[in-house]
Order: sequence, then structure tokens, then C-alpha cells
Amino acid sequence: MNRICIFPLLFILVVSSSSYSQNGLSNLKGPYLGQKPPGLTPEPFAPGIVTTENWEYGGTFTPDLNEFYFIREVGAGDKKRKMEFVVIKNINSKWHISVVSPRVGQPVISPDGKTMHLGKKYKNRTKDGWSEIKRLGSPFDEIRIMRLTASSIGTYVFDEVSKDGDGVLRYSRLVGGKREAPKALGEKINAGRWNAHPFIAPDESYIIWDGRREGGYGSSDIYISFRQKDGSWGDAINLGDNINTESWEAAASVTPDGKYLFFNRKMDTEKNGNVDMFWVDAKYLDTLRLK
Repeated sequence: MNRICIFPLLFILVVSSSSYSQNGLSNLKGPYLGQKPPGLTPEPFAPGIVTTENWEYGGTFTPDLNEFYFIREVGAGDKKRKMEFVVIKNINSKWHISVVSPRVGQPVISPDGKTMHLGKKYKNRTKDGWSEIKRLGSPFDEIRIMRLTASSIGTYVFDEVSKDGDGVLRYSRLVGGKREAPKALGEKINAGRWNAHPFIAPDESYIIWDGRREGGYGSSDIYISFRQKDGSWGDAINLGDNINTESWEAAASVTPDGKYLFFNRKMDTEKNGNVDMFWVDAKYLDTLRLK
């Protein structure tokens, strides 16, 4: 089935270049790509621009909210899938879109804006933009990492995918200026058969991730664990049917200003089908904290 309508195809042809278009996305003004903020019910993010009938994934803003990075599929219907790493920048109060490169990891910007994490790889912010891709080195190079996030004090939280498909969440702190060996998070988080795509709050007050466990709504649900007064992690809380469906929900994160929760949802049953990006008011998480 051909899922590409004329507008998205023309849009891809226009913006898929390394340089900015003359007019940019001139009709988009204001924060968050000029989109109307959602309430407590999730809505697709930037329909027709970010969210289309194809595959989009992994949206992340820089702390100043002037750059939005994500991954998208192009050439849907081809025998070989093609992925692009895309940025939409706010330049002189107008949003402009460009292709950074082919897909490289899952982008997550550090709280200070100085590092773009790409799994076991990363880039540093420079005066001219971003550095070339670098590697974290051992022991991270030996771990199958899909997504790595960092807190404000440099704690890494990331996933490890085993060869048989299980997923475990791990962390690595900075102790005395040195990176400690990765350790698995406790059983309250690493329960079930699959745990992946974590996000740690900048102040380390909570961790969000997706997993498959008994009592879930679908193939993968999004969960949250809040830091307790004694420093331990609380029970995993399913984000509920306001977020999770019988489909695949994954790779959630909270915007740098703490206002919105972003996540991804599979919209059909095709193996490599449509994945859309949603956002919702992050006040929804406060209702879960009370549990």
C-alpha cells in the first residue's frame, strides 16, 4: 500500500538538502516550531512537518529550545529503508529545516547543551556547531547501547540490548571526576523481558523508559520511577492508557524546560510501518508522582 501523499513527498524533495531553504518554514513562528501546546491529552507533534505518514523518531531540543533534532525515514516503499538525521533551527525568529547526515544513533542533548549523545557515540558543541562524531570508549564500546542520556551532574543512564533481545537499563556516575564502571539498575526498573530507551531527569528525580511486563497495555509501554527520600528508586509506574495503547510506545523524554513529555507511537501493524511523534503537557507526570 502506498502511504505517501503528494504533500509529504514534495516536502521531502524541498528540504532534503544540507543547506537552508531561502524562506525556511516561514509560517512557523514562536517556540516549539510555532505549534500550539498540547494539554493533558497527547497530540501529534508538528503534523506534516515532523509527524507524517512515514517513520519519525527520537525528537530532542537543545536547552535554549532553538534547535530540534530527530530521525526520519525517506524513500518509503523502497526495498532498502533510508534514514536521515534532521535538524530544525530557529534563526532570526524563523524555523529552518535541513538534513545533518544519514542516521547516526539516537540523539539526546545533555542538560548543559554541550554534548549530543548518540548511544555509545557523541558530539561536542563547538563555536561553529558540533564536532565530528567521537566514541565514549571502553567499557561502553563493548555494550550494545541504543539510547544514552545524562543528568546535570554527569550520570549516564542507558540501555543494553542482549543478543537474545532482552533489555537492561544501566547507569554510570562520575565519582571524583572519574567515570565508574556501568551497573544495572535495580529490579524495580529492570523487571519484565525488555527495558530500553531511558531518560533521566536533569536533577535525577525520575527515570522514564519503555518496557514489556505483565499488566501492560501493549507490545511496549512507557514507565516512570521516582527517586525516593532515601535515594532509592520507587516502583515502576505505568503511564496509563492516556499514553500507552495496545501498540508500541517508546523513547519518551521531557523537554529541557520541563513543560512537555515527548514520546513515539507505532501507528500501524506493518513491521517497518508508520511511527509518529507525540507530545503532552508534562503536568501529567505530577499526577503519577502522587501514586
